[in-house]
Amino acid sequence: MNRLASELSPYLRQHAENPVDWHPWGEEAFATARATDRPLLVSIGYSACHWCHVMAHESFEDPDTAAVLNELFVCIKVDREERPDVDAVYMDAVQAMTGAGGWPLTAFTTPDGKPFFTGTYFPPEAAPGRPSFLQVCRAVHEAWTERREQLLEQADQITAHLEQAAPPGEGGGVDAGLLQHARDQLVAQHDPRHGGFGSAPKFPQTMAVELLLRRHQRSGGDAEALAAAVGALDAMAAGGIHDHLGGGFARYSVDERWLVPHFEKMLYDQALLARAYLHAWQVTGDDRHRRVLDDTVGYVLRDLRHTGGGFHAAEDADSEGVEGRYYVWTPEQVHDVLGIDTQPVLAWWGVTEGGNFEGATILNRLHGDPAEPEPALVTDARRRLLEAREERVRPGLDDKVLTEWNALMLATLAEAGAATGNRLWIDAAVANAEFLLTHLRTPEGRWLRSWQDDGAEGRARHLALAVDHAALLDAFVRLAEATGQARWIQAAGAVADDLLALFWDPEHGGLFTTGDDAERLVVRAKDLLDNATPSANSLAAVALLRLAALTGDERYRAKGTEIVALLAPLAAKAPTALAHLLGAVDLLVGGIQEVAVVGDAPALVLAVQTRYLPGSVLAWGEPYPSPLWEQRQAGLGYVCEQFTCREPVSTPEALVAQLR
Repeated sequence: MNRLASELSPYLRQHAENPVDWHPWGEEAFATARATDRPLLVSIGYSACHWCHVMAHESFEDPDTAAVLNELFVCIKVDREERPDVDAVYMDAVQAMTGAGGWPLTAFTTPDGKPFFTGTYFPPEAAPGRPSFLQVCRAVHEAWTERREQLLEQADQITAHLEQAAPPGEGGGVDAGLLQHARDQLVAQHDPRHGGFGSAPKFPQTMAVELLLRRHQRSGGDAEALAAAVGALDAMAAGGIHDHLGGGFARYSVDERWLVPHFEKMLYDQALLARAYLHAWQVTGDDRHRRVLDDTVGYVLRDLRHTGGGFHAAEDADSEGVEGRYYVWTPEQVHDVLGIDTQPVLAWWGVTEGGNFEGATILNRLHGDPAEPEPALVTDARRRLLEAREERVRPGLDDKVLTEWNALMLATLAEAGAATGNRLWIDAAVANAEFLLTHLRTPEGRWLRSWQDDGAEGRARHLALAVDHAALLDAFVRLAEATGQARWIQAAGAVADDLLALFWDPEHGGLFTTGDDAERLVVRAKDLLDNATPSANSLAAVALLRLAALTGDERYRAKGTEIVALLAPLAAKAPTALAHLLGAVDLLVGGIQEVAVVGDAPALVLAVQTRYLPGSVLAWGEPYPSPLWEQRQAGLGYVCEQFTCREPVSTPEALVAQLR
């Protein structure tokens, strides 16, 4: 048993019985490295990462390998989901040094954490063009003992490069041309045959889909942008990346057809994909998008919800040590469950004797028409097959609760619950917000990033990052719009104030990843680019502009505008890497409609909530400090821009007519 046994992270505890003398990230490891004059081996991964488990089984569980590691290095294990700030530093380093990245991430550093050699997965045996893990370790040790000055110089050069990479450059102006350029790039990258963007491996790229839906809606109709967005959503829903029995999505597809996923299921993907299908349903009115929304939210509420209201982080790809075993089927297994003529069911999901994944079949509808209605026979078979699947050994659950990912899900539940009239979803959003307020803050009110149920009250640790605060800000604003409760606007304002006080860069603008009160890493980075999740700066820009439109607080609008201006040069060069940030550009270029419904007028509220209005905010229910509530008459709806309002209306039809 090593030092990881008492850690909260399930991923770290998975390595607690390794013969490797692992340290968690912290001063003890750095002090030991300095005292023993050994470099650090920093190994970074996460619970649902298949290749992280492979390297652990091959190397970290091997006593002979562990003996070498323990002799030559001070070894640190990091959960990238718990400490994305640490991960970001070394991911930037490995990408700078190798041109690629991924997990498991392997970094060799000086005792003060400066990287001098990095990589990802290393095999236990050498292969052509690829050394074994032990060969790498011994070569690093030889260089450390015989050519240390060269390594230290290299570490300084890499660190200097990382520091230079942090500021995005000079700010710039924004205009509608930037949005059109991004739209054109996305349409050009769209795969018209298989849906989605680019080639294999394919990731959901939800923010790209959202940008296309936004452009279609805000432009009054862009058939090409809508077709690309819907094409991606239909392809993912039909593919094996979509769990056709239990709902929800795997993280990405290894092939261009969306057939074979890496089977891990992440909370953030469910949050962002459910939101995209919600918006597609609102735009098109097509029930097929609503069905995917329902099954994705249903999966989260059924399988990822903690009893207290929080949401767990992920489910692993593997069960019984085999990737995907939990999800795949053979014709015999289907027949054993249904006990009827199974041919229509087998044909519906493409189940064959040969299979499509290691002798079995990943259920899919890639051979079908996305608009084809599902037969009742298949609906009944889904229920029965899901019940049978529940008897299998489930994939491992990463049951930590992450503030950022919970806030993303909270925002989706709030918006989707209001749009569909599903009160249970809104209740789940409120329960999640209450959970976060109760468990993810210190007694002094400082937000924390990660919570783990320890059988008692649970424990939270690690100071929350800018992205946690930005996600919370957006979530609380959307919860206020869904519930009409003023307390959530107050909560949003408090988070926004903390965000700007702790993370704002007064010299260059924008948000640092870590707060002023946080541990000092090798560099103080900025989370700029949208990847699988929106960046801290993108999330904050959108949320600050929306909060300003609801409250009239010019501070929030000014900071949101500064972030957009700061990142505009990057967005112009790589719009697809800043798709969420371009939502903030759209709010600045196209303007924000402020809608206020005063008093008891549920039909007016519903008229706004049910529509996809990416350029609007909604104030209703309990008043709070804002120009939107001043000198307003109960029972009426007001549509305003920069708090200058049109003629108030009393009917949903009149209100809708004023909405852009």
